[in-house]
Amino acid sequence: MARAFAEIAFTHKVRAQQERMGSANGYAGFLAKDTPRGDTIGPDEAEFIAARDGFFQATVSENGWPYVQFRGGPVGFLKVLSPTTVAYADFRGNRQYISAGNLLENDRVSIIIVDYPNRRRLKLWGRARLIEKADETDITDPLHDKTYRAHPERAVIIEVEALDWNCPQHIPVRLTAEELRPHIDELHVEIQRLTAENERLKSTASARTI
Repeated sequence: MARAFAEIAFTHKVRAQQERMGSANGYAGFLAKDTPRGDTIGPDEAEFIAARDGFFQATVSENGWPYVQFRGGPVGFLKVLSPTTVAYADFRGNRQYISAGNLLENDRVSIIIVDYPNRRRLKLWGRARLIEKADETDITDPLHDKTYRAHPERAVIIEVEALDWNCPQHIPVRLTAEELRPHIDELHVEIQRLTAENERLKSTASARTI
């Protein structure tokens, strides 16, 4: 865990709970000044983000309630613009605009990106700003994969303040249909081979009985 993440996450109440449960000493080192800050996106994080087709996003409403939403799109739709900036095209959905409205009041955002097949998880915290497509097409258009049939209404630009690779414990292994297809194709080939082998053996056995 990096220092930037610990500084945001380990509030006084959180530290008190850690003290009560006996884990405070184990986490104290992450708040030390010589601990790497961990607030920039490196090559490993960029490669991980580019390979994903969705993430979970949390915002907070003006009445203090958290709101978590899954954001999906084509692979790589969450784009790394710089070591401290990510962005994505916000596609039209049910038009409730809860996340968008929350971000207009409170720009804090938390994102969890999960690679289920390999049981890896990256967490990002940052501050978001919304750029409407009607106002800034030169910013919003490059974020939209034109082959993906969806209507982008705005861009969400997130300035990253902290990130952390999360423990893989309790992450289930899940595969999308696309991820599962190579394995299914291998099974189809094996079934075809076994079927042909079975027919050959039956033909050989039949010939011997004549």
